[in-house]
Amino acid sequence: MKYLLCELKSDFPNNTWQCLTKYPKQVGTLGIILLGLTSLWGCTTASEAQSNKKQANNQRPVPVVVATVTRKTIPVEVQQTGTVTAYSTVAVKSQIAGQLTGVYFQEGQDVKKGQLLFKVDSRSQQAALMQAQANREKAVAQVKQSQANLAKAVAQVNQDKANLVKDQAQTKNALTQAQRYSGLYTQGAISKEQVDQYQTTADAQKATLVADQQAIANSVAAVDAAKADVNNTKAAVSAAEADVDNAKIQLAYSSIYSPIAGRTGSLNVNQGNLIKDNDTNPLVTISQIRPIYVTFSLPQRLLPELNKYRAEGKLQVNALIPNDDRPEQGEISFVNSGVDTSTGTIQIKGRFANTDGRLSPGQFVNVVLKLTEAPNAIVVPTPAVQTGQQGQFVYVLNSDQTVDVRPVVVGNTVGNDTVIKQGLNPGEQIVTDGQFNLRPKAKVQIKQAVGK
Repeated sequence: MKYLLCELKSDFPNNTWQCLTKYPKQVGTLGIILLGLTSLWGCTTASEAQSNKKQANNQRPVPVVVATVTRKTIPVEVQQTGTVTAYSTVAVKSQIAGQLTGVYFQEGQDVKKGQLLFKVDSRSQQAALMQAQANREKAVAQVKQSQANLAKAVAQVNQDKANLVKDQAQTKNALTQAQRYSGLYTQGAISKEQVDQYQTTADAQKATLVADQQAIANSVAAVDAAKADVNNTKAAVSAAEADVDNAKIQLAYSSIYSPIAGRTGSLNVNQGNLIKDNDTNPLVTISQIRPIYVTFSLPQRLLPELNKYRAEGKLQVNALIPNDDRPEQGEISFVNSGVDTSTGTIQIKGRFANTDGRLSPGQFVNVVLKLTEAPNAIVVPTPAVQTGQQGQFVYVLNSDQTVDVRPVVVGNTVGNDTVIKQGLNPGEQIVTDGQFNLRPKAKVQIKQAVGK
C-alpha cells in the first residue's frame, strides 16, 4: 500500500499502469480511487479559474458616457392628448328648388371663400325677374302721370285764385257804382230802374266771389288728391323695385358659392338630380381648417395655475403629430366656463394657423401647453435618471473614477432634459449611458457618446 501511495504522487498515467501490473487483484478498487481524485482535481481547477476570471472582470473599468449637471431656463409644460376640430363647419344647402345642372369641385378639395360650387336651373327665376322689372317700369310711368296730374291741379288752383282776385275788383267797383247811383236816385237825378240795374250787378259780383272761393277750395282738394296719387304711385314703384330685388336674389340662389374657405366633404347629390330648397340633407359639408382648433382637457387641480398664467398673457400650445418631430404652434383661445363633473376636467381649445394643412379634423395629437418658465433649474439628460425599488436615482462620478448611487427627486421632463428638484448640484458629473453594468463604487472608464 505504501508503494501505491508513493506511486500516486508521481506521474499518474504511468503509475496507474504499473499498479495494475504489480497488483492485479486490486485493479477495481484502485480505478475507482483514481477516477474520484481526478474528478475532484478537475472541479477544483475549473472553479478557481471562474472565480479568478470574475474577479478580473470586476476590477476592469466599465465604459460609460457622462454629462455635467447644469442650470437652464426650462419651460413649465403640461402634456395631454388632444383632438383636432374644424374652426367652423358649414352645411351647404340650396335655397331654391330645381334641377342641379352643375358641380364645380372635387370631393375633399380645398375651396376658397366665394368659389362657385353648384348651379341650379334658373329659367323660372329669370322669367320672374323680367316680370318684376316690367311691373317696376309700369309703376314708374304711373308716378309720372300722377305727377303731371298734380301739376295740373296746382295750376288750376292758381287760375282760380287769379279769377278770385279779378272778381273781387269787379265786385268792389260794382258796389261803388251801386252806392253812387243810389245817392243820385235820392237826389232825383236818375230813375229807379237805373238804380236797380246797378244794384243787381253788384249782387251778381258778390255771387261770383262766392263761386270763385268754392272753385279754389275744389282745386285745392284736387291738388291734395293728386299728391296722394303721386305718393301711391311712388309706393308702387318701391314695391316693384322690391319685387325686382327679390327676383334678383332668387336668381342669385341658382349659383351656390362657398361661404367659407375650407375643405369639402363627400358630395351628397350628383349633377342632374332634382333638389329641394333648404333640404335636410346638405349638398356638401365644408370644414374650415385654416385656422383650426385642437381640443383637450386638463385636470381641475391645474385650473388656478392656468388662470394665473392666462392673466399674465397669451399661453402657447404646441400640437405634436405622431411620428412627426415638427410641432404645430398655436395659442389658447378658449377655456370652458365650467368643470365636467363626470371627469373632473376642464375643456380647452387651442387655435392653430395650420397654414400647411398638416392638422385635419378628427386627428389625435399630443398637446404640450406651456404655462411659464422656470429659470436656473438644475437639469440633467433624461437617460441619466434610473428607476429602482427605492425610487429614482442617478450614478454620480467621483474624482477617483468610481461611481456612487444618488437618489433624486425629479421634476418636469422637457425634450431630452429632466429637471432635478433635489439630489444634485450644478457641476457634478453623472452617467448617461452604461448604467446596466454599474454597481456602487464600480470603476468606470469615460467614453465618448455615439454621434459626437
